[in-house]
Amino acid sequence: MTRLFDFLSAILGLVLLSPGLLLIAALIWLVDGRPVFYRQVRVGRGGRPFRIWKFRTMVVDADRIGRPLTVSGDPRVTRTGAWLRRWKIDELPQLINVVTGDMGFVGPRPEVPRFVALYTETQRRVLDLRPGITDLASIAYRNESDLLEGHEDPEAHYIGTILPDKIRINLDYAAKAGVWRNLKVILATLGLLAPERV
Repeated sequence: MTRLFDFLSAILGLVLLSPGLLLIAALIWLVDGRPVFYRQVRVGRGGRPFRIWKFRTMVVDADRIGRPLTVSGDPRVTRTGAWLRRWKIDELPQLINVVTGDMGFVGPRPEVPRFVALYTETQRRVLDLRPGITDLASIAYRNESDLLEGHEDPEAHYIGTILPDKIRINLDYAAKAGVWRNLKVILATLGLLAPERV
């Protein structure tokens, strides 16, 4: 039921948003150059790798010239990218990932292989879940870049504190997930509903 809802909603979303998506793609191309999209490898359900779709918000080869995390004020973020990130518009192309079945609307945000390799046996249970565009953890850590900025080693803080808490939130949520509850998470992500306490 959830997969059917995600598939049909993603198709509808791509159709309705296509004029805006084309406009954003053209803006990135004109202001920041090519490529328009960023295709990073993430780890999905069952530990299967896939490439996530995003509008490019950083300079080309940003992952080769800096850490895998983005903190506030990161100089690798482009002018257009800063605006796209602020409003989470860079995530909209992930509707393609929803259509292909790599992701759903609601589920744990998929991590890069580098971080997944550090999961404990208990934490690896999160890989039993289909990753999503949004989740309660993303809402709770919507200001993650700001939280990381104040740390001498942002990556160590992310791995040691933020990531385990995100996994905890997602495993707790999965035990009671359903279409209606997922819809409430989507509305909370859009700012149309108060998020659940985590």
